[in-house]
Amino acid sequence: MLEEAIEVIIKGLIMVAVLMGAAAYMTFAERVIMARMQLRLGPNRVGPFGLLQPIADGIKLLCKERFQPAGVDQLVFWLAPSISVFIALFVFVLIPIGGTVEIWGHQVRLQIAEVNTGILFLLAISSLAVYGVVLAGWSSNNRYSLLGGLRGTAQLISYEIPMGLSLLTVVLSAGTLSLSEIVDAQSSHWFVWSNPIGFIIYVITAFAETNRAPFDLPEAEHELVAGYHTEYGGMKFAMFFLAEYINILVVSAIAVTLFLGGWHGPGDIPVLWFAVKVALAVFFFIWVRSTMARLRYDQLMSFGWKILVPIATLNLIVTAYFTLV
Repeated sequence: MLEEAIEVIIKGLIMVAVLMGAAAYMTFAERVIMARMQLRLGPNRVGPFGLLQPIADGIKLLCKERFQPAGVDQLVFWLAPSISVFIALFVFVLIPIGGTVEIWGHQVRLQIAEVNTGILFLLAISSLAVYGVVLAGWSSNNRYSLLGGLRGTAQLISYEIPMGLSLLTVVLSAGTLSLSEIVDAQSSHWFVWSNPIGFIIYVITAFAETNRAPFDLPEAEHELVAGYHTEYGGMKFAMFFLAEYINILVVSAIAVTLFLGGWHGPGDIPVLWFAVKVALAVFFFIWVRSTMARLRYDQLMSFGWKILVPIATLNLIVTAYFTLV
């Protein structure tokens, strides 16, 4: 039991360090890729090719003056960014990034926690992310922030329904709720080929769940100044964006795990294949942000309830029929 506990702690610390570093350099990658797509230069001053820009940004945010408006709920105001980051990090605990490898004579599974009901647990934990958004907006004593928090709540709740329905089709195809067993079920064929509609629905809802363009309505600057994080600055402000980029990694890893074969690929390099697939998914997020305009809020909600939910429900029924037949 002690060895297992130590193994989990070590894997958890490595996961946190990797995700923090990846999220920091995702900001750099996004700025560079968007600059190339929009015929701009992007960051190129700090370090060779601008590679030290995320470190400079972090130092700048750490050195900024701490402030908070009058009349805020201090405890909730400080807790909201931490909740967002914690939930984003916690979800990644369930993701298998490889099989079992031997390290210093010990068999180590490249997954922090294996849960039999992995998808249900994943949906339950990820749905708690809404609390960071709504509590930040509510505690800020600002009408713009409150509207941004309410928008985020309605958006996340609305788009979790078609997302859950699309994931249920994967459960029916694999016959299990375990994430590692779902990956094993894709050793011969990926579920994206047998269930493309479910994959497309998941991708669309992933943009809404991460508040990314064209679904970034909770922080629409032309309507709400900056939305739910209007009154935040310094590291508290940075923590919301850290949570956003970690969430992008999380939803990309879930897409890879459930639809794109997980860590399976040619050769005996599972972690590399998993990382490459996640990187391509992250590139797609950046590509969409740099090319698509933001929707109106009524279009966002109408699209979710009137189009995605019926299609996801019909896709689930069709998948269940062919699975039983």
